[in-house]
Amino acid sequence: MRKSMRVLASIAALAMIAVACDTGVNDEEPETDDTSVDETEDEADADDEAAEAPDGDLVIGLVTINLQALFFNQINEGAQQAADELGAELRIFNANNDPVEQNNAIESYVQDGVDALIVLAIDTEGIIPAMEGAAEAGVPVVAVDAIVDSPAVSTQVGTDNEGAGRQIGEFLLEVAGGDGQVGIVGALNSTIQNVRQRGFEDAVTAGGMTIANVVDGRNVQEDALTAAENLITGNPDMAYTYATGEPALIGLVSAVDSQGVQDRIQVVGWDLSAPALEGIEAGWVVGVVQQDTFRFGDEGLRAAVALANGESVPAEIPIDTFIVTPDNVDDYRYFLDG
Repeated sequence: MRKSMRVLASIAALAMIAVACDTGVNDEEPETDDTSVDETEDEADADDEAAEAPDGDLVIGLVTINLQALFFNQINEGAQQAADELGAELRIFNANNDPVEQNNAIESYVQDGVDALIVLAIDTEGIIPAMEGAAEAGVPVVAVDAIVDSPAVSTQVGTDNEGAGRQIGEFLLEVAGGDGQVGIVGALNSTIQNVRQRGFEDAVTAGGMTIANVVDGRNVQEDALTAAENLITGNPDMAYTYATGEPALIGLVSAVDSQGVQDRIQVVGWDLSAPALEGIEAGWVVGVVQQDTFRFGDEGLRAAVALANGESVPAEIPIDTFIVTPDNVDDYRYFLDG
């Protein structure tokens, strides 16, 4: 991972980014380095540069889920840094949690003649026809984060979400001593978060815990807050909670704070944010699955450029996960450093 990469840790600042970027397919070229290979540099260096940036900049379309979550913004940043390094133009489309908009964006990018696509799918089944249309048009597709089961996808860049869900479930079993009720704040409209939920549920129930209830935060912080408040109010004997994604975790942390139950409920979930960090420092957010977000974007962009150049890439590019706890949090603060 690249610790030089930094993002705004403030959620308010991310909201400003979302407003600024939520403009549909972005046809404006990002700023690029205008310097060229000096004619006096040795021939080998010039050859390397030519391999990275062939005649005519490649155009890569990236279709993301939303720009509210820090997770997606860090993926974008990783992709942009790789694009700048390789001399490619990156165009980012914010679907704002709408799977139909993702399909439309893929079709628009193909019509615009992009050289490759990177897609973070919301609906992993519903997006397949659009991806197949891109592949038939000769546009290679890289799936990032969510796994899309289709031959139209040239490579998958992602985490073992079900495995990591099991891992955080096994972690909670150790914290809870294999006993107690756990409530879940999920995002039932997200295929990938349902997979994380399944892995977690399998682990905790096999170890002796019971599921108090599952509520739907719909991958939106405000909805997750309301759902988590209802979950806490309706289950007074519940001592543990799990959030399947960043918006769910932020909503859950806010609900625990607003109801003043930090001494009664311990929290585990996915993806670091400023509110989650505060809970970790206070000791009642006991574990957070953190993905190497910048590497998602970096690997996805590099794969897209390679495919656009006719090169082969691995069918799967795995991304590591870590469990961040109060004991090791200092090792992962750089994900939130501005």
